[in-house]
Amino acid sequence: MNKTGILRTCVLVMLFLAFTLAVMNVDVQPIGPEGSQVGFAFINGPVRDALPLNDLFYKLTTFLGYLALLAVLCYGALGVWQLLKRRSLKKVDGQLICLGVFFVLMLVCYAVFEKLPVNYRPVMMEEGLEASYPSSHTMLALCVFGAMIVPYPQLFGRERLGYVRIAAGVMMVLSVAGRILSGVHWLTDIVGAVLLSLALLSGYVSMLQVMRCRQNGKKT
Repeated sequence: MNKTGILRTCVLVMLFLAFTLAVMNVDVQPIGPEGSQVGFAFINGPVRDALPLNDLFYKLTTFLGYLALLAVLCYGALGVWQLLKRRSLKKVDGQLICLGVFFVLMLVCYAVFEKLPVNYRPVMMEEGLEASYPSSHTMLALCVFGAMIVPYPQLFGRERLGYVRIAAGVMMVLSVAGRILSGVHWLTDIVGAVLLSLALLSGYVSMLQVMRCRQNGKKT
């Protein structure tokens, strides 16, 4: 059992929960659209004023979000193809199954915060007031591109793993920086998304390590 990985994941989850509670209770003021309440107003307000809506960065991060969704669909299609070809779920790559669980957990987190909004965007979009915490685009990009950094030689080939990791790292940085500069989120939305993504990624890596330990145990 990978106790270190599980402990790391638990610590990151607790950090995210603690930060979320702080956002809900510390310096909450009606500085959002239509007087909506926002925590950490002492920093969220000035950052919002300094970084107004930027259409270029908004479109860039939206595009990166679509790329992440496309990657999820590709992973899903590969899993279905392996299942149909090998005719057994047990014969599907274990890393693909772990990825599936990881993506489901990510979607559950997204659904929970859509139904239980902590705060709303600092700008009014076409849909009106929208749940803003944590930034779903940031979480999606960090989780999907972060998962690409974890070695998967069967999929990418060992000679291409380095390039995949570099590309994924660049897209993660662009997603975080671009979402901050786009002006469509409070700063705490991005911080919360980063903490949640790190917790989910840590859980994914822990699942992989447990799976590989079991596989090695069966081989010996």
